Amino acid sequence: MTGPPARVVRMLVLALLCVGCMYQFRGGNFPEHIRTLAVDPVENETARLEVTGELNEQLFRVLAPSLGVRAASSDEADAVVRVKIVRYEVNAPNYRTGAGDQRAEVLQRQVTITAQVQIVDQVNNEIYWGAPTLRAEGQFLEATETEEAGRAEAIRTLVQGIVDGAQSNW
Repeated sequence: MTGPPARVVRMLVLALLCVGCMYQFRGGNFPEHIRTLAVDPVENETARLEVTGELNEQLFRVLAPSLGVRAASSDEADAVVRVKIVRYEVNAPNYRTGAGDQRAEVLQRQVTITAQVQIVDQVNNEIYWGAPTLRAEGQFLEATETEEAGRAEAIRTLVQGIVDGAQSNW
């Protein structure tokens, strides 16, 4: 049963596959004129200076690929991301109260980072997306983890919030 109809079907399938290979997906689907993205250095209004470098690194590593564009310098990019950290807090949302003379025992702590974010379309000179108060949290167990673990989780969540916000605009 490998007569002409089977060959025709195979050739048709092969032709369709080849045509499909020429189609290209853009990951983030920014507007067509935005092909490159820059990340300005993070501004930090808090006393926690280490968060600046950690957030910068995560933004450079994740944003452009997640949004389907190439990284570029601020002078050459079609769009630029600006982030300002306005608040950094460590709280104890989970604790065990002490009975009598015993002190309360902290079980879990939470790092909260609040930032102002803008993605500026430099081609049209307008704000493509912005969040005046983007807040992210990261938890860590007091007994077995450090604040760094909670901060890393909060930073990942903050960067994902920027990706989600940018993608919600189209």
